[in-house]
Amino acid sequence: MATSTIDIPVATKHSGAKRVGGSFLVEEHPAREVFTPEDLTAEHRAIGRAAREFFDNEVAPNVEAIIHGDHDLAIRLLRKAASLGFEAILTPEQYGGMELDLSSSMVVAEELARDGSFAGWHGAHAGIGTMPLLLFGTEAQKQKYLPRLSTAEMVAAYCLTEPHAGSDSLAAKTRADLTPDGKHYVLNGQKMWITNGGRADLFTIFAKINGEQFSAFLVERAFPGVSSGNEEKKMGIKGSSTTAVFLDNVHVPVENLLGEPGRGHIIAFNILNLGRLKLGPSSVGGSKNVLKTCLAYAKQRKAFGVEIAKFGMIRHKLAEMAIRTYAAEAMSYRVEGLISGHLEGFSWQEPDAARRMMKAVEEFAAECSMVKVYASEVLSYVVDEGVQIHGGYGYHQDYAVERAYRDSRINRIFEGTNEINRLLTTGMLLKRAQQGRLGIVKAAKGLMDEVLAGPSLSLDDQSEEKRLVANAKKIALLLLASAFEKFGTEMEKQQEVLAGIADVLMETFGMESVLLRVEKTGKTEGQAVDMCAVFLRDAMTRIEGFARPLLAACAEGDALRSNMAVLRRFARFEPVNSIALRQRIAERLIGAGYYVV
Repeated sequence: MATSTIDIPVATKHSGAKRVGGSFLVEEHPAREVFTPEDLTAEHRAIGRAAREFFDNEVAPNVEAIIHGDHDLAIRLLRKAASLGFEAILTPEQYGGMELDLSSSMVVAEELARDGSFAGWHGAHAGIGTMPLLLFGTEAQKQKYLPRLSTAEMVAAYCLTEPHAGSDSLAAKTRADLTPDGKHYVLNGQKMWITNGGRADLFTIFAKINGEQFSAFLVERAFPGVSSGNEEKKMGIKGSSTTAVFLDNVHVPVENLLGEPGRGHIIAFNILNLGRLKLGPSSVGGSKNVLKTCLAYAKQRKAFGVEIAKFGMIRHKLAEMAIRTYAAEAMSYRVEGLISGHLEGFSWQEPDAARRMMKAVEEFAAECSMVKVYASEVLSYVVDEGVQIHGGYGYHQDYAVERAYRDSRINRIFEGTNEINRLLTTGMLLKRAQQGRLGIVKAAKGLMDEVLAGPSLSLDDQSEEKRLVANAKKIALLLLASAFEKFGTEMEKQQEVLAGIADVLMETFGMESVLLRVEKTGKTEGQAVDMCAVFLRDAMTRIEGFARPLLAACAEGDALRSNMAVLRRFARFEPVNSIALRQRIAERLIGAGYYVV
């Protein structure tokens, strides 16, 4: 086991409930089932404190040197992080890892996200760099490489993208040809935008055997013919290493084929699902850090003789930054809990452990995509408002918020662009419905029956918040049904429609995640309750805005007028005094000086 100042056993506090991916749309998930940050155990919080102390003591004093290109220093810090176990959270003890749970990796990702450059080194190594080997490697491959990855003696990188194969990864042109003696694959090609590319020692490289079978290979830098290009000149995360990787007649031993020939897409897509999930807490950590920076600035900066923290519009920004961060945090940990619900009693010692882990993540691939898109766009909002709060100083490189603004932009491109992930979200749920694995058709029929029956005159005891969430789901179902009725099997070609529905699905999932998180605390007043009240109503307003053009794309004439009437019925709500609530939320934030719930 890696040398560590903390001795923490595998610890989890999940409900053990097994839900189907996408079921949030057609089933009621009780609050007791939902995993929230408040459910993290004392052990998880100890891991978080250790990661926070490491960042404060080791990374923060060296950020300037890292962003100015001191890669030797970044590697030394990566190895210090590894000595605490942070680079091998999920890796079994027998390979030098901590053998902890997904919650632990989420906590560490959040704490190490306060600098985008170091987060890049960490994420590419501990996440997409190590996980392909952990989940798909043979025992011999794991014994050979995992212990050295756990200590960061070897730094890892993941090589999927090519100059002409970005989002369309299966269009890769890198070839792998078996030598006549059957002992090696000869790799030729080029990979682009490889994080850790300039300093990695072990690459997971995707290539097509005979130009046809998309496969994965473990390639050492020491193999003749492997080289890195110059460091790319980037908008942000300037302290991370990003290069092209060139393969010139690289002889890779056949035993370094990762997984089965022609099954590289299984590895690529499953690793990306995990990466998308991890971008949730990483974006949340970045958002919390920028919010803290802005709170400090707003309390010391004066305009017209008054601290700007007292200005209503500044307080609105601070409150909204916290509200959206709260939603992204709720969504991220909820999805982690859904995955962990399929991993109850999980052990790396069980015969099919890797497959079980992979299937659990794959089950919630759509939710992982939603987390990635939503959280990265929350971070984009937070850093943008952070610059605005700082005014002219926010545009100056001497201020941390300027760097955070530039660093954040890559998250909407990492792990599949947000556009691709929007298409995946809706597409995967529709595919499951067509396969009979998700009851969208039945739920849509029930919705049509409700619409035809007209508004109920009876009063029920459902709260306004629950009604908002229920109606958001109905609007999502209305859109799915209308789009499928219009386009049928041609739906996959309607990118704008698929992406618009994905926005509605994300807002709906966010609304329910926030409400269930608050319900689970049992609180009826306070910061979280106020944030929930504002978020649910703003999200419903956004949903109605998304839905209008989508319905117009799916119908016209009387059918459109009918659908618009249904939309107005379900989107209607009694507003709250969101101005006063945001003032109250901001007051608590200003008093604390950091993100509080």
